[in-house]
Amino acid sequence: MEALLQALQPLPFTLFLIVPLLFLLGLISLLRRRLRYPPGPKGLPIIGNLLMMDQLTHRGLAKLAKEYGGLFHLRMGNIHMFAVSSPEIARQVLQVQDNIFSNRPATIAISYLTYDRADMAFAHYGPFWRQMRKLCVMKLFSRKRAESWESVRDENEGQDEFIQILQEFSKLFGAFNIADFIPWLGWIDPQGLKLNSRLAKARKSLDRFIDLIIDEHMHKSKQGNVSDDNSDMVDDLLAFYSDEPKVNESDDLQNSFKLTRDNIKAIIMDVMFGGTETVASAIEWALTELMRAPEELKKVQQELADVVGLERRVEESDFDKLTYLKCTVKETLRLHPPIPLLLHETAEEAEVAGYYIPAKSRVMINAWAIGRDKNSWEDPETFRPSRF
Repeated sequence: MEALLQALQPLPFTLFLIVPLLFLLGLISLLRRRLRYPPGPKGLPIIGNLLMMDQLTHRGLAKLAKEYGGLFHLRMGNIHMFAVSSPEIARQVLQVQDNIFSNRPATIAISYLTYDRADMAFAHYGPFWRQMRKLCVMKLFSRKRAESWESVRDENEGQDEFIQILQEFSKLFGAFNIADFIPWLGWIDPQGLKLNSRLAKARKSLDRFIDLIIDEHMHKSKQGNVSDDNSDMVDDLLAFYSDEPKVNESDDLQNSFKLTRDNIKAIIMDVMFGGTETVASAIEWALTELMRAPEELKKVQQELADVVGLERRVEESDFDKLTYLKCTVKETLRLHPPIPLLLHETAEEAEVAGYYIPAKSRVMINAWAIGRDKNSWEDPETFRPSRF
């Protein structure tokens, strides 16, 4: 008994230290929570603003921003969402506090497509993402690697199947899935669209297609038929292949970083999906705007004739000399960004423009609205490449 009392003697002093600390932490948390949410349309109990889902396009959000401001709040089921349509607030989110807003939310469709965040685009910010970014900059997106893709563009084998897979995923990405916002409704399928089964089927087709690519490259490597002259992006990724993932912050990328098969498949899908739909959209809009502006079209045609001539196709090595064409691309992306809404997720609580942003909130950057902001651009609705 005496031993027990002696053991408890330091307890009051410990409590004396811990209780004020807990009180202080609770007070800080309370004060932070007293920060107001940004203004926004009122929602209903439980579902919040889910009935407004058809308005949450880039154009609809830009219209709502005129009423509620460059940062406004929505509640979609269990999830807080914040729409950013102001360049100044976007800079706060993407530049000043980028460490808090760097994460990307993973919907059910994205989880299927990226092998549960095994890629770079939707991986959480951290050692894996940093090493993956280093790998992409050094190995996958270098000038030398870009030039090696010319032969790939000329190949037609497997394109039809690949396009069908992409089109199905594009449809599923665009479909509203209530389980993304109220997870416990996922198993009921209240919409009757069988989205999960369609995603699983599309994922199976994707697996089969990409597995063939990887197996073909692994066989070529085992036969000793890979060299600097005939290697491609998949060969570069397989150089980091391992059954067990490995990540640390060493500068020696080869010895500090290993990719699983799912990592490699997810990265291939990032490049395939991100490099087809977005590029096709940008090209279509560029041609549309040039057809609407014949004078701008003549300037681009003249530059191509002067730099490239009429006897050959444009090559990667020509781009540095095609100044007005690059300005045309930039102006097209300003008016018609292929991904008009950039989705981010907060890693922790944040304060933006005096408003409270909870952790795990989704933040939509309306790139379409920012590109047409009247305070940032002169005649924002006019297609004028010379502004760049």
